[in-house]
Amino acid sequence: MGAEGRRYGHGRATRVTALIVCAGFVLAGCASMPDSGDVEQVRATRGPDSQVRVYAVPPRDGARPQEIVDGFLEAMTSDDPSYATARKYLTKRWTKKWRPESLTTVLTEAPESSAPPGREEGEELTYALSGELIATVDRHEYKSVVPTQYSGALRLVRQNTPDGKGKEWRIDAAPQGLVLGESDFLRNHLSVNKYYWVSGQNTVVADPVYIRQRQDPVTRMDPVTQTISALFEGPAHWLTPVVDSPFPEGAGLKKGVTSLTPDDQGELTVPLNEKASNVGGAVCKRIATQMLLTLRELAAPRVEQVQLQRTDGSPLCVLTADQADAYSLERLSPSPHVYFVDSDHRMAVVGTKPKNIDKTMVRGPFGDGQLEIGTVAVARSLHRAAAVSQDGKSLYAASIVSDEPLAAPLAQSAAPRAADRLSAPSWDRNDLWVADRDPANPRLLRFAGGKGPAQVVAVYGLDGARIESLRVSADGVRMALLLSKDGKSTLQIGRIERSTDAAGKTSVSVVELRAAAPRLESVTALSWAGPSRLVVVGKETGGVQQVRYIETDGSLTPAGGLPGLNKVSAVAATEDEEQLLVAVSDDGLVRLMPNANWQTMVEKGTWPVYPG
Repeated sequence: MGAEGRRYGHGRATRVTALIVCAGFVLAGCASMPDSGDVEQVRATRGPDSQVRVYAVPPRDGARPQEIVDGFLEAMTSDDPSYATARKYLTKRWTKKWRPESLTTVLTEAPESSAPPGREEGEELTYALSGELIATVDRHEYKSVVPTQYSGALRLVRQNTPDGKGKEWRIDAAPQGLVLGESDFLRNHLSVNKYYWVSGQNTVVADPVYIRQRQDPVTRMDPVTQTISALFEGPAHWLTPVVDSPFPEGAGLKKGVTSLTPDDQGELTVPLNEKASNVGGAVCKRIATQMLLTLRELAAPRVEQVQLQRTDGSPLCVLTADQADAYSLERLSPSPHVYFVDSDHRMAVVGTKPKNIDKTMVRGPFGDGQLEIGTVAVARSLHRAAAVSQDGKSLYAASIVSDEPLAAPLAQSAAPRAADRLSAPSWDRNDLWVADRDPANPRLLRFAGGKGPAQVVAVYGLDGARIESLRVSADGVRMALLLSKDGKSTLQIGRIERSTDAAGKTSVSVVELRAAAPRLESVTALSWAGPSRLVVVGKETGGVQQVRYIETDGSLTPAGGLPGLNKVSAVAATEDEEQLLVAVSDDGLVRLMPNANWQTMVEKGTWPVYPG
């Protein structure tokens, strides 16, 4: 398919990655230790570091209010079981009310605290918390927002010490849940794709969630158990209308299971509760397929086989990773070949060697010059393609594996200006899509099976915006839309809903648009680059153009930033994350090699695409 710095106010305890150094600290705060490597001081401006562990430190006797505030904010970033140390900064009353698992508020940087004016002789103080809000995480679901001002408060009171001989400051009211800077959030959490069955299809769709990188402080579950538990919780509300779940209501893991580890042969035994213990063999294997595809998201341990186990310990079903892989989204992007439009406006394929063009792989009217091409898209079957003429007026479909004459166009745009005519086409599993950008008659068109007649698809939530470009995911239920309005461009994800009436007529609509890149001021190009990942070309407010990866939930991937590239006009990637990223820049068609920089593939060419 085509294309912290930490601000804690006054007296913030320094993070140190060695216990011996931490022992020398007397201020409230936390110590951070790497799982391996040399002793070093850690600064959040370096971004998330999964090797760093934060160990909470309780407040010292006689700690001043600012120390209490700083220590509590730092303790929230730890993996401390049940946040027991963080709770030592709270009064008994607020300890009972605080629910750290209820919500996570994510800021661009760690929250900044501001001391109230006046002195500390009173019995009560309120510290203001501020920052830039970028997301909230409800349970496991990350919900990104357009960056906005965050404000919160910590109310401190003086209470009697346990021995009754003095007074000490403690927090008696705080925001519910956790308030973390993005660096701390990404250090503690891991993005994982859960997989659910597309309604009526043997195809899965990815549903990204965040789990703890290590043991969950509240549930005490390890990452494998967290992942399976999240799968049983079901898909995100946004995705629910287009997926089927084989899980019986109330199905889940056996009560008390907090650790799951495969044996030496890679088999993982998953004990189920009573509600899940009596499903049939076919349903059990569909559940097992979802588990195996989801567990692939974890770097370790590698699971080669799952055995679902009834509550009484007897086996329910067994499935291998190879069997599950047959349903992976990568299989819908089977070709490593990069197609593009060459300098003669013909469709061609990049050869096996850089700067080598293979013109023999594209036959028919798109390869022999019958049509001057502007943009193309290749069907996932690899047998057909669609092309928009260089002037943007007409959309054609044709075979690329046999010779045939150019057929009549599937659609035409009547817009006077080329920029207002047809967008680049895109294929899902079977169907072809294109947008007509004609201001007098803007339309989103679908062609079932890549053939006519055109079906006009309603898009709800455009609010006067125009579709400039679109990419349909391999699963066929999500569409990435590049929209323009009032001179600004935004990236939205829409859900594709299909329904068939009694007469067999299928109606299709795109609904519930949601922002996929709210932190970018503008987006100019995009492509799917994984089951729930996009690669985009855009810029932040006041920034320069950049190519980066983002998740469909709007979060930035740890490897989000990519090497710089000048004047990028198009990008191409695929659901198979092993395939190389390709772009068009001042240097021609370029590809990004692993652990290297951009490399020129073809000096003259436009519109690179993988199938889709």
